Amino acid sequence: MRFILTFLILTCYTARGEDWPQFLGPARNGVYSGVGVEWTKNGPAPGWKPTQIWKKDVGQGFSAPVVAGGRLIIFHRLENRAVVDCLDASSGRPAWSAEYPTNYRDDFGFDEGPRGTPAIALGKVYTFGAEGVLQCLDFATGKRLWTVDTRQKFGADKGFFGQVCSPLVEGERVLLNLGGRHGAGIAAFDAQTGKMLWTATDDEAGYSVPIAVTIAGLRHALFLTRAGLVDVDPATGHVRFQFPWRSRSQASVNAAAPIVIGNLVFLSASYGTGATLLEINGTKAKQLWSSDDALSNHYATSVYRDGYLYGYHGRQEYGQSLRCVELKSGKVQWNEDGFGAGTVTLTGDRLLLVRESGETVIAEASPKAFRILARAPLVPATVRAYPALADGKLYVRNERTLACFSLK
Repeated sequence: MRFILTFLILTCYTARGEDWPQFLGPARNGVYSGVGVEWTKNGPAPGWKPTQIWKKDVGQGFSAPVVAGGRLIIFHRLENRAVVDCLDASSGRPAWSAEYPTNYRDDFGFDEGPRGTPAIALGKVYTFGAEGVLQCLDFATGKRLWTVDTRQKFGADKGFFGQVCSPLVEGERVLLNLGGRHGAGIAAFDAQTGKMLWTATDDEAGYSVPIAVTIAGLRHALFLTRAGLVDVDPATGHVRFQFPWRSRSQASVNAAAPIVIGNLVFLSASYGTGATLLEINGTKAKQLWSSDDALSNHYATSVYRDGYLYGYHGRQEYGQSLRCVELKSGKVQWNEDGFGAGTVTLTGDRLLLVRESGETVIAEASPKAFRILARAPLVPATVRAYPALADGKLYVRNERTLACFSLK
């Protein structure tokens, strides 16, 4: 019976293009290409408001929900336990739960739950807690298959806000932006056993997630560490090149993920670092432009459509603006001051913006002007975690609640 259930889940997972199985979605680029949000040319109808399907109390954490095969995974903290709950994505009914003790304490008095978002792949769930525990669970049953205490094994520093990386499953490897000592700045583990496969660099960990892409037929794993961009061969850990990109400020972090379009890589960070566009040719990177006045992402990663980037500019705590910039030049096309912090997801030719206030905004993804098509409050503030979008449903969590809304 367990074999049949696992087979069905794996079959469903590989067949569903509308799943959201990892941070920033299927391709880690913030783009949803599934069904269920086919709005008209002029956007949702007047008075549009997403319908709440279900909601559930959750514990602490900035970890985002992920969805695959009709199931949702949420990673959160209850008292001194790091908890992984598996729910039916359509009803919120529990399927299984797994937990382990955690002793993470936030030095700044913020949330003490997990920051990294789980990844669903290979019939398994991979989580990375703020205290540095990497674990693998069976997706069908929740059974723990293996764990690695990375702080104990590699001496990874706590950093400002604990361990934050959302695991990247690339083939049969789990890749982490780790910040370990003695050449373990980034690391790869066997996805089936947890065995360490390789380590590379002495970089401190950034808060950006790694991505894996194919450029000119060559597979690349790109890490934006605290020091800058690192391009490695995901199979061997061989470092192809490193591109320094960080602020001189000791308090700085790199948090937004690299964005890859063809052989171009866009990087963005706050704290006076700014944005840059690189051209990748084999094992070399050529800088095409850089600017701190174009699109400086603090935490949220921008999205790309038809030659233009859409994202948040400026420090989160100072009141960010929302911008559109031309990829090839960095030229600002429009700027919406005082929009406030949040996240941006692209679905078709629409921007789906979830603001920290709990409001969702639907806007045109157009370089001509910022035009809001619809807006509706979903959950009370404060929303810091990324949403998940799967099968026409939007999953949003704030500091206390996880809720599911229909966008159909």
